[in-house]
Amino acid sequence: MPARVKSGSSLVLAVLAAGQFLMTLDSSVMNVSMASVAADLDTSITGIQTAITLYTLVMATLMITGGKIGTIIGRRRAFGIGLVVYGAGSFTTGLAPGLPVLLLGWSLLEGIGAALIMPAIVALVAANFPPERRAGAYGLVAAAGAMAVAAGPLIGGGVTTFASWRYVFFGEVVLVVAILAVLRRVKDVPPEPARLDVVGSLLSIASLGSIVFGVLRSGEWGWVRAQTGGPMFLGLSPVIWLILAGTGLLYVFLRWQTHLAATDAQPLVDPQLLRNRQLTAGLTMFFSQFTVQAGVFFTVPLFLSVVLELSALQTGLRLLPLSVALLVSAAGIPRMWPRANPRRVVRAGWASMIVGILILVAGLDPGANAGIVALPMLLMGVGLGALASQLGAVTVSAVPDSQSAEVGGLQNTATNLGASLGTALIGSVLIATLSASIVTGIQTNSDVPAAVKEQASTELSSGVPFLSDTQLRAAAEDASIDEARVNDIVQLNADARLEALRMALSLTALLAVTALFFTGAVPQRQPE
Repeated sequence: MPARVKSGSSLVLAVLAAGQFLMTLDSSVMNVSMASVAADLDTSITGIQTAITLYTLVMATLMITGGKIGTIIGRRRAFGIGLVVYGAGSFTTGLAPGLPVLLLGWSLLEGIGAALIMPAIVALVAANFPPERRAGAYGLVAAAGAMAVAAGPLIGGGVTTFASWRYVFFGEVVLVVAILAVLRRVKDVPPEPARLDVVGSLLSIASLGSIVFGVLRSGEWGWVRAQTGGPMFLGLSPVIWLILAGTGLLYVFLRWQTHLAATDAQPLVDPQLLRNRQLTAGLTMFFSQFTVQAGVFFTVPLFLSVVLELSALQTGLRLLPLSVALLVSAAGIPRMWPRANPRRVVRAGWASMIVGILILVAGLDPGANAGIVALPMLLMGVGLGALASQLGAVTVSAVPDSQSAEVGGLQNTATNLGASLGTALIGSVLIATLSASIVTGIQTNSDVPAAVKEQASTELSSGVPFLSDTQLRAAAEDASIDEARVNDIVQLNADARLEALRMALSLTALLAVTALFFTGAVPQRQPE
């Protein structure tokens, strides 16, 4: 009998770990395949940036609502419905003929599915494992997510190089069907009488969505002053109005949650949780980590695949030091130093990431090759693993076990919101810098006619595509531009690309340094 119980527990753990792996795989696959996906769908890097941002944004805005729905209908049912929605999204994405269908399948449907699945995983682990095995089960589920980060670039790179990125999403459909086939073996968490705070859900979606969408469009529309030829509202860029509106709605959301709690209603988020210093410290670190991580994962693959024109597989291999170091440090630090000071480990992790990013910024020059990313990726992986080894325990230990599912929802919201904002912010800075650099280069080039300069100021300032030298030469030759002019344009584009990448990575380093100022609330002792 014990062997049978152990076998059943292993199957349950495999099901839940597979769900976590599936949730993490998409973004890591898409990052190394951006150039190929953009070319296949006849869109730009900005379009793929939008898809990545909206995917994490949908998850961030719906995660708490998804957890509440799971409480009402039962966690296993929410997990199953989420898998069906997610599988439909993966199938739609695999068939996508263009960007709109990609946004529907990946960004919307998969995001909705993930918002139902991820909170349910936390509760189902608690329901299927006794307290003495629960920490180990949570650790293995988290390790499955780390494995997806590690394996994603290689899976995406290999499949994209030798077949098509579409097969990754079709493979996800197969995994979804396999999980659904054995889902009944997972012990359910019975539904609880609860009411969904519809007003709070709508306010959270509108507030976070408005802020992130504004940041996403800042590169093309301008932050405060409207870009030439761009949209304008009351004399300013729509971006500042979107961010102001989102911030105002976020304040209204928090006041509404406080009102519900004061009247013994059922708020979407217990306001008392947000007053817990240890919990907010952990959530701030999660948010900052995923903001910086998203920025690095967006820019480095672009450098490898567009600037150096490496294949998706070669790009994935160059990211391997980060993946391996992340796994080793995330698993090794708790094993080697089980009583380590969490605050010290977190600060050391941030320091490692900052040094890695700065080395990468310093190494980006016209003669750079793919080898310059090896040490920075190693340092980034060590830093990310150090944070991963501590932050989960910091947030979960901050509250009683009865609130662990709610904390899981807040944690998933913080991570996905960070990833969404990181991709939007770093991508917008990249495109804005690229546009400004190319416009400036054209304006200061005496060989460019005045009419062309005027046209460039109007059209390019609204955003330029992030193109490789080969793509740019092909486009110039199709336009019958003479060879000397083509060489000038290619060189101008190459210089602008490197400047844009340096600016984006420098901002990422600044965000990492800023995060250090918020580590003071991280506890200095390991939770019991």
